[in-house]
Amino acid sequence: MERTFLMIKPDGVQRGLIGEIIGRFERKGLQLVAGKFMQITPELAERHYAQHKGQYYYDALIEFTTSGPVFAMVWQGDNVVALTRALIGKTDAVEALPGTIRSDFAVHTRFNLIHGSDSPESAEREIALFFEPDQLIDYEHTIQKWI
Repeated sequence: MERTFLMIKPDGVQRGLIGEIIGRFERKGLQLVAGKFMQITPELAERHYAQHKGQYYYDALIEFTTSGPVFAMVWQGDNVVALTRALIGKTDAVEALPGTIRSDFAVHTRFNLIHGSDSPESAEREIALFFEPDQLIDYEHTIQKWI
């Protein structure tokens, strides 16, 4: 079973979209194994977005990510990284396909509501940044046999 890291960003929290966003992943049949409502420190944001350091948008990204609470999550399922990326939609809301989270709710690229790991390797690194191993809950997701 593959795992991925997702984070509802400060704009998604402030707009009251946590439940709507979680519901989309649940309706897809994915399994939530960890969740945490938190305020990210600048240090954690810098580690999380380290691959973007030096880009013109880096400072604004760190400032935005630390501007309010976020909801960090770990989801699992078959092909969960690819599936969640498809549900999230492209970074630019204008380019996101209709029906995706970003197409349905985002207007600007900077305020695009949610982060999702882009590979299993990134997911592993990001999960370790936000969660201790004992915070990931293994349980039988009884609907799996129907998906």
